[in-house]
Amino acid sequence: MKSYNLTEGSISKALITLALPIMGTSFVQMAYNLTDMMWVGRLGSLSVAAVGTGGFFTWFSMALIMISKIGAEVRVSQSIGRNDDILAKRYIKSSIQINLFFSIVYSLILILFKNQLIGFFNLGNEEVITKATDYLSIIGIGMVFSFINPVFTAIWNGYGNSKVPFRVNALGLIANMILDPLLILGFGFIPALGVKGAAIATVFSQLVVFSVFLVYAIKTPKLFSSLRLFTNIDWEKIKDVYFLGLPAALQSGMFTVFAMFIARIVAVWGPVPVAVQRVGSQIEAISWMTAGGFSTAISAFTGQNYGAGKWDRIYKGYFTGLFLVSLVGIFATLLLIFAGGPIFSIFLSEKEALGIGVAYLKILGYSQLFMCIEILTSGAFNGLGRTVPPSVIGIIFNALRIPAAIFLSSATSLGLDGVWWSISISSVFKGIILTTWFIGLLTRYKKKTGTVIPNLI
Repeated sequence: MKSYNLTEGSISKALITLALPIMGTSFVQMAYNLTDMMWVGRLGSLSVAAVGTGGFFTWFSMALIMISKIGAEVRVSQSIGRNDDILAKRYIKSSIQINLFFSIVYSLILILFKNQLIGFFNLGNEEVITKATDYLSIIGIGMVFSFINPVFTAIWNGYGNSKVPFRVNALGLIANMILDPLLILGFGFIPALGVKGAAIATVFSQLVVFSVFLVYAIKTPKLFSSLRLFTNIDWEKIKDVYFLGLPAALQSGMFTVFAMFIARIVAVWGPVPVAVQRVGSQIEAISWMTAGGFSTAISAFTGQNYGAGKWDRIYKGYFTGLFLVSLVGIFATLLLIFAGGPIFSIFLSEKEALGIGVAYLKILGYSQLFMCIEILTSGAFNGLGRTVPPSVIGIIFNALRIPAAIFLSSATSLGLDGVWWSISISSVFKGIILTTWFIGLLTRYKKKTGTVIPNLI
């Protein structure tokens, strides 16, 4: 398989060449969720609320996935930058081993404690509770595929070949788009399974992705030959991957926990706002998944150049990426503020849901630029192996959303809109503070090396 050398040549070309397939992969992941929401939305708000509630635990699984994902992405890219394929293979093996262990443990938790997990939300509607529990049970069975696929994606991204994950995940999306309407609404001899159908479609699609990844792995002996996953555990590399990915995992996990508390606050207004938040967050994903593509690209770019000792390219690459994601953030702001109604109505057209959804998108729209630069900067930190700063900033300001949501929704006249404002305002602070932190780091290295940070304007 071909890899891209990110330590030489045009920086903007290298970033865009790597970022575009990653962005495509991100949009594929977003399309998975949007496809589910679009078809489940035809069943009504209660079904959307059920899938949204069960989906929190799929979201939470990303915390555990992050440990091996970040470790693989960073260490593989740095090893490739040093031209050390053997070291890269050792990190790949350790990352997959960690991932398999966590996937088995998490699957058992979802299946055995599904009632207690759904009960946390105090949904107060038996139909929603039953559907959410059914959804979670099926998702739990196929969780191993949801765990392993992002790590395969991270390995190829770190290697510099982001086209493979895009192609593979696109096949999974096609499978999901075909299966969703068939299993959710039924067709011919296929019964309408509703929420259960959405879960089955997701699991089967992830199985398709996993199967195709295995084919590509067989064709890439440079990275995957003789891994011997179930023997010879390299505890040194396991420990390195674990502690490298742990800060990002904590941030992801705490983000989901805080989001669950926010959802519990939202649930006071009934199941419709819960459904609105679920759909709205998927629409908002247009910007943060695009920015995530550039974040992964800048992480791989920074990692390879860090391994090669080329700090000048790290500086220039970061500011090039910052400029590009700023354009994404501005576009997302305009889209959510001025076209929120037509977009949201695609998924939920009920009058009450539409009114709440438009307000949600408009309020979140104001923070899109800051969210995008925060996501990019997190990738730059990760590429250096410094995963703590993004996690610290993320955890602190995500935690502050809870008291802010309570205050703004109850102590002011904003009501439910106060919850949305707590999310938007915290994103603004995260973007400003984390970007300032990283630029300060670059400035200190600039003084040591004499490298000039480019002016892109």
